[in-house]
Amino acid sequence: MSEQAENGLMIEVNNLTKRYAGHTAISRLSFQVRRGEIVGLLGPNGAGKSTTMRILACYMPATSGSARIAGLDVFSQSMEVRRRIGYMPENNPLHTDMRVQDYLKFRARLKGLHGTRNRERVSLVMDQCGLGEVNRKIIGQLSMGYRQRVGLADALVHEPDLIILDEPTLGLDPNQIRQVRQLIKSLGGTHTVLISTHILPEVEMTCDQVLILHEGRILASDSPHNLQSIPNEGSQVVAELLAPATELAEWCASLPDVLHYDISTSEGDYLRCNFTARAGVDLRPIVYEAARSNDWKLRELTRSQPSLEDVFVHMTRPKIDEEER
Repeated sequence: MSEQAENGLMIEVNNLTKRYAGHTAISRLSFQVRRGEIVGLLGPNGAGKSTTMRILACYMPATSGSARIAGLDVFSQSMEVRRRIGYMPENNPLHTDMRVQDYLKFRARLKGLHGTRNRERVSLVMDQCGLGEVNRKIIGQLSMGYRQRVGLADALVHEPDLIILDEPTLGLDPNQIRQVRQLIKSLGGTHTVLISTHILPEVEMTCDQVLILHEGRILASDSPHNLQSIPNEGSQVVAELLAPATELAEWCASLPDVLHYDISTSEGDYLRCNFTARAGVDLRPIVYEAARSNDWKLRELTRSQPSLEDVFVHMTRPKIDEEER
C-alpha cells in the first residue's frame, strides 16, 4: 500500500503549475484531500478551477509540479488513475444522437462493466439522478438540466473512488439544484467528491472543505465554518430598541469593542441599531444588559456571521486596492 493510501489521502497536489502562451492558469498549487471528503473549489470564472480538475482527471498535462490520486501519479500512471475517477467536465460532451439508457450502458462497458453488473449500475444511477422518465429519449432532445443529470450518471456509473464534478448544477432549476446537492452530499463518506463552482452558497451547503482560488492561486483552504471567521471584522448585530435617541447614541459611541455602528428609525418609535464588533466579541449580552438596566424595550436582537461571499470579498480586496493605488 502506498504512503498516500496509508495516510488516508485521495488527492495530493504539490506545486502544480500550468502555463499557456503568455498566461499562467494555475501557479504552484498545493493541497490534500482525504478519502470520503466533499471538497469545493471556489472562485470566479478564470480562477483556475477547471484547469486544476482537468489535470487531476488526466485530460491535461501540467507544466510543473506533481499530483497523485489514490497514491497513483496522474502523469506516469494515468490509465490506472482514470479507472478510479468519474469526471463530469463543465461542457458535458455527450453523444446527443443516443438514447439515455443506451448511452449509459455504452459508457459503463467502456469503464469495464458488463452483463448483469452493467444493467444493475445503469439502473441504479438513472434512479439516483432522476432519469427514469427520460431513459428512452434521445439525449439531444433533452433540456439542459436533464443533460447535466446524464453527465452525473455517467460519472457515477462505475462507482469511482473519486468523483470530479465541474459546475454540476449549471443550467438546473432550483428544484433540480436541490436534488443534485442532496445527491452529492449522499456520496460523501463512500466516495471522495471534488466539485467546482463560482456559486458560493453551493459550496457552503455541500462541502466539508473549501479551497478558495483566485487568479490561479489558493487563497485559503479550510472548512466553510472556519473560513467564515477569517474576516478581521466580527459578526454583525442588529437590535431594535425603544429608547431616547440621544441617550442611545451616546451609549453606542461609548462601546469600546464596536468598530462602527448605525442608528436608523424603525416601525413605531423604535430605533434600529446595526453594530459591527471586533473579532471574537459577541455584543448581544452587552446590548441586553444595557436595555435591562436603562429600562429600554428590546424587540429584536440578532447576530449574523460573515458568509463565504464576505470571506471571498475580504480576501481579494487588499490586492484590488493595492492595484488601484
